[in-house]
Amino acid sequence: MAPLSVRITARWGLAVRRGPSVLAWAVLVPIAVAALAPELLAASSPITIDPVHALLPPGAEHWFGTDQLGRDLFTRVVHGARPSLLLGLGSTCLAVIGGAVLGLAAALGGRLADQAVMRVADILLSLPQLLVALLVITVLGGGTANVVLAIAIAFVPGYARVVRAEALVVRRSGYVEAACGLGLRRSTLIVRHILPNALGPLLVLAGVGFGTALIAGSGLSFLGFGTRPPAPEWGAMLSEGRDFLQTAWWIGLFPGAAITATVIAVNVIGRSAQSRFTRRTR
Repeated sequence: MAPLSVRITARWGLAVRRGPSVLAWAVLVPIAVAALAPELLAASSPITIDPVHALLPPGAEHWFGTDQLGRDLFTRVVHGARPSLLLGLGSTCLAVIGGAVLGLAAALGGRLADQAVMRVADILLSLPQLLVALLVITVLGGGTANVVLAIAIAFVPGYARVVRAEALVVRRSGYVEAACGLGLRRSTLIVRHILPNALGPLLVLAGVGFGTALIAGSGLSFLGFGTRPPAPEWGAMLSEGRDFLQTAWWIGLFPGAAITATVIAVNVIGRSAQSRFTRRTR
């Protein structure tokens, strides 16, 4: 049996390594509850106006204070979790699907398809992702659905490059060449061998990219392209609070804190998953 000091040191090292992930899950679990069932945390309506109690600071009755229309900010932050997370999650899912399709097409479609897909991806990657999303919104117009699509288009090139690189490696591996020699159909080869191996690192990367997509969605809502008032959404609420920074700082503080906490927690968990995946593939 190992000495007590060694066991204590080992347990302390394990706690230090797992501590950030535990804290991240402690942040994400209540946020997930707020997104799935906001009534459990805040039963009142997030759009009810009460001018008599406008601009009240945080206190026992209103934990996060009230905004310029007397709406309870805690209720609005809780109910704003769902549309805010849907912007990030929806755009990430679309980007992963689009990136997987284009990456496989580039890797398996021949030289012409590879050159066409990668040159378009290079052009889009040379531009800031938020700028690409704004260009798409300029064409399609505002609205939640268009914001999700715009962010997805901006993120597709990065995922496509990852899938292409992984698919090329898998395609040239020994077991895939052996399967080709045995006469395995191309569609079966893609579904059973190439796609699962290419999607592994893509899904890990998507966990990290979700935080970036959430920031992009909140930024576009902040600019007025996303969720329309009076519906609560963190980016839109943050935009409303910028006009009251000196007189009612809490209006912008708590939605901004919700965005920051969610992004940091998602990135911590995503980086942890990425590290574990990297160690397993070595």
